[in-house]
Amino acid sequence: MTTVGVMEIEELERSLRGAVLLPGQPDYDDARKIWNAMIDKRPAMIVRCAGAADVRAAVNFSRDHGLQLAVRGGGHNIAGSALVNDGLVIDLSMMRSVQVAPHKMRAWVEGGATLRDVDHEAQAYGLATPLGINSTTGVGGLTLGGGFGWLTRKYGLAVDNLVSADIVIANGERLHTDIDSHPDLFWAIRGGGGNFGVVTTFEFALHAVGPMVTGGLMVFPFAQARSVLRKYRDYVEALDENISVWAVLRKAPPLPFLPAAVHGSEVVALAFFSPLPSEEVNGAVAELRGFGEPVGEHIGSMPYVAWQQIFDPLLVPPARNYWKSHNFNTLSDAAIDVVIEYAGNLPSEQSEIFLGLLGGAANTHAPDEMAYPHRDALYAMNVHTRWLEPAEDAKCLAWAREFFKAAAPHAAGGVYINFLNEDEGDRIAEAYGPNYRRLKEIKAKYDPDNLFRSNQNIRPGP
Repeated sequence: MTTVGVMEIEELERSLRGAVLLPGQPDYDDARKIWNAMIDKRPAMIVRCAGAADVRAAVNFSRDHGLQLAVRGGGHNIAGSALVNDGLVIDLSMMRSVQVAPHKMRAWVEGGATLRDVDHEAQAYGLATPLGINSTTGVGGLTLGGGFGWLTRKYGLAVDNLVSADIVIANGERLHTDIDSHPDLFWAIRGGGGNFGVVTTFEFALHAVGPMVTGGLMVFPFAQARSVLRKYRDYVEALDENISVWAVLRKAPPLPFLPAAVHGSEVVALAFFSPLPSEEVNGAVAELRGFGEPVGEHIGSMPYVAWQQIFDPLLVPPARNYWKSHNFNTLSDAAIDVVIEYAGNLPSEQSEIFLGLLGGAANTHAPDEMAYPHRDALYAMNVHTRWLEPAEDAKCLAWAREFFKAAAPHAAGGVYINFLNEDEGDRIAEAYGPNYRRLKEIKAKYDPDNLFRSNQNIRPGP
């Protein structure tokens, strides 16, 4: 690391509305905590930005002093890209403004906002945009990688709803980008991750959603897993875009609608969501019920904001997390058998395998329309290994890696960039497929020295 003098740091502080946090200061250790407790890095400084001018100052300071740079939005990225040892972290957590224009069906969202922030403001007008499934996730990182969730089948990915963005690039310039202004950069940030700069504001298209939607869980015993998953596969291949159903295999949490005898046992849970009123989807719910003999069910009308937060208790920090992921265009019987084999041998109480359902509006775009290329994928399967004690690391990591290897022959070959761990740099080209070469060219144009490299890095190239 380049040594930075006290006077230089003080000069940076005077240029900010925000603050600089240094090792040993009272707020430093809290500021370097992120969602994945496996990541423990010590930046040389954390710049808490209060606005775009602060971001520009921090980018310039990092570049001019040879400091490795990381950008923190919500701090949820599994790979821990929000932090860097001995470098400078741009912390956007103070920049959480969300401005909604209901008559225009638009929202302007600052780079540090979370899903909860956007949902809170947009739902005041009965509006929403497709984002993720955990309300504490940062909008920025999720969107830059593609972004999918419960509204994806109806309205597409987060990047499909991104109208424009303001971004600070490596030379410190702040650009406004959309399909007409710097269109190559706009193409790249819709799925290319944080490789091209710091987005200070996102503009999203909004859609009429809620305030009441239909959602809930239907839970089957693990003994019925093979039959349930095969019927689930056939069910979703012809599913209406107004309905999304994810399959989750895990040990049952102590949910009040499940018998006490089921708590802690392996189950298959089908998470059902629709923006339609419950009376319009009763038939679809009844079809799920026919997949087997449920041990518990709780599906009905609820506020959209409540549904967006319903899985938060399963993801509360601190915990150690490790993911492995594949995309699937279809689920073969052999793939289902692999899922069942490993779900029957979970390495910890909180580990799970989930099949996130895509399709619908997400698959109506061409693979080269923007950087996110996986327009044939019907499922994003994530092996979510989660545990508390470092002593369990070896067991949990081995289980995830073995399952990933066993599932690979049945997968489509692609992977969702936001699900990659920090040890999976060799899969970046796989994540971008035919778009990788163009991304390298755009990287060379806007960040030729690879200042923004604390991410799933796209190196500048010809």
